[in-house]
Amino acid sequence: MNKASYTRDVPPDRLELLAELSSRDAVKVMVIGGLDAGKSTLVTFLANELLSLGRSVAVVDSDVGQKGILPPATISLARPDENFSSLSELEGVAHYFIGTVSPSQFTGEMAVGVKRLVELAERSAEIVLIDTTGFVTGPGFEMKRLKAELVRPDLIVLLERNGELESLARALSPYGEVVRLTVSENAKAVAREERREIRFEKWRTYFSNARLAEFSLSEVTLTGTSLFTGRPLDEREKTLLSRAFRWLVLAGWENEGRYTVVKADEESFPRGYRSIHAVDFERLSNLLVGLLDGDGLCLGLGILKWVNFSAETLQLLTPLDEVALGEVRELRFGRMRVLETGEELGLLRRDEL
Repeated sequence: MNKASYTRDVPPDRLELLAELSSRDAVKVMVIGGLDAGKSTLVTFLANELLSLGRSVAVVDSDVGQKGILPPATISLARPDENFSSLSELEGVAHYFIGTVSPSQFTGEMAVGVKRLVELAERSAEIVLIDTTGFVTGPGFEMKRLKAELVRPDLIVLLERNGELESLARALSPYGEVVRLTVSENAKAVAREERREIRFEKWRTYFSNARLAEFSLSEVTLTGTSLFTGRPLDEREKTLLSRAFRWLVLAGWENEGRYTVVKADEESFPRGYRSIHAVDFERLSNLLVGLLDGDGLCLGLGILKWVNFSAETLQLLTPLDEVALGEVRELRFGRMRVLETGEELGLLRRDEL
């Protein structure tokens, strides 16, 4: 299930852009536009046409909310060697973990992820096409600027309807040649519920053959959270905190005067107690986790099913095979909860874990 599909029924300005790309030896192209502007459709068109011309192409899919290349909540790199109908047909060869489908709090990770995968893409492809989110205002504006500043694309293609990206065009112009195209009249709006259904199918497909795998924190690094950082609290300290805050404290750590606790059954919490970071145990249930290799690239995703705080082990549901599991060096907590059946249970704030 995918929004964009390959078509040669495109406006004339797309053919002009294709001619420009085909005339260059090597080029990086970043495609930017608002929601339903046709970014993925343009990337699909350009990739197919360039492949037909015998050019080597790489696609960096950074539209984490409406990913074509699995898995969701990551930035992915694909190197197609033959024509394809949609990005969903492509198999990623490298991924960078973001951990959410709503990246407004993760502008730095989005920019770094695109930068790293573009660097990989340039090693084997003449033309690198970068698809982006439809997030172009507020934090999205800064996200696009950071990406362009890091990547330095040769061409920055803006898809707009009524000149609404004028300010963005000025902000990006120091980092690459800006080309402005009009949104095709064939571009169709996709309702929020339909977007959710598309993601539902992608989650379900990705985790369709998942199985449980256990990881020991003595063998892998845990990041993206303050859990397991510092000195473990003893039973006396956990009891004192439980009584003071009317919590059931399941686990806790002290790190340079700051306490992190995992708790349940919250009744009250005195505001302004900055030295205590409380994590609701429920927030860990079905949490999306990135399984990373020694270079910080994402081998695949997992869903957190159980944490043994005393043994410092985690159980994840993941489709990774034994070979890939053996390459995992880091587990990184994301900021959304999802079921293997495809249902999204909700997003978390960056500071919740």
